[in-house]
Amino acid sequence: LDSGVVVFDAVAGVQPQSETVWRQADRYHIPRICFVNKMDRVGADFQRTIDSITHRLGASPVAIQIPHGGEDMFRGVIDLIEGKALIYADNDEASGYTEAPVPDEMAEEFQVYRNRMIEKIAETDDELIVKYLEEAEITREEIKTALRKATLDYRLVPVVCGSALRNKGVEPLLDAIGDYLPSPVDVPPVIGEEYGSGNQVTREAREDGPFAALAFKTVSDSFIGRLVYFRVYSGTMKTGGMVFNSTNGKRERLGRIVRMHAQRREDIELIRAGQIAAAVGLKETSTGDTICDEAAPIMLETITFPDPVVSVAIEP
Repeated sequence: LDSGVVVFDAVAGVQPQSETVWRQADRYHIPRICFVNKMDRVGADFQRTIDSITHRLGASPVAIQIPHGGEDMFRGVIDLIEGKALIYADNDEASGYTEAPVPDEMAEEFQVYRNRMIEKIAETDDELIVKYLEEAEITREEIKTALRKATLDYRLVPVVCGSALRNKGVEPLLDAIGDYLPSPVDVPPVIGEEYGSGNQVTREAREDGPFAALAFKTVSDSFIGRLVYFRVYSGTMKTGGMVFNSTNGKRERLGRIVRMHAQRREDIELIRAGQIAAAVGLKETSTGDTICDEAAPIMLETITFPDPVVSVAIEP
């Protein structure tokens, strides 16, 4: 919720849903990474997708990877910062990758993209631009540090690629999220209204602060019943703890807290600031509600749902 990955189709380029996600990220000032997906499809074009991001979204993308092969010959990615190839197995469910030197046949393309990457990153940092103009060596650590700062300042958007369906390029994407996107302590404190008075108050991402969380999704699970996903902005809460729903003024007990791994659930005893989990037992809490410490109640900004474009009704 503090940072995002925007997925683009390597064949179709910027699609309407990508534009919608991008506008939302602009609205809420969210740093982001672009993932160019479907590099194994016929017609996939990495550079064309980057160009469309520049022209249609007005962004400043910088490729930190290039594809190793394309279409049915897509084998993995070339890391422009580390200077190595990540090669995946030739199957439909690639598991892990092996590292290898940059292939000789791609050495020229690798150097062109790497020089372009270093130039764009150096332009955002006064010290790096001096070293670049003096043709001094720029280390990997300096590149990563400058790219992270430029990403957090919305000046650059790192671009990676892969094939999500075949699990190719997913691990490097997760590494890039950790390297370049903000952690909960890197973003400004969340702003809300004090319950009852309406005065503006903030909550920092600190474990020793009062508990405050936003319910952002509600689903029905066939095994454990109603699940309420929530993101903790401040404080901690244990399983079985009492929380106050400042949206409807009701008190509830967190009967069970689970960390979701796709369809797998992991029971946890404690949830901390910056984490996301799901709760079982919150019968009076719905999407957009704030749950908090009753001793320091706060109302966070609720979720605004857009009007539907098409409505369909079924009558008996």
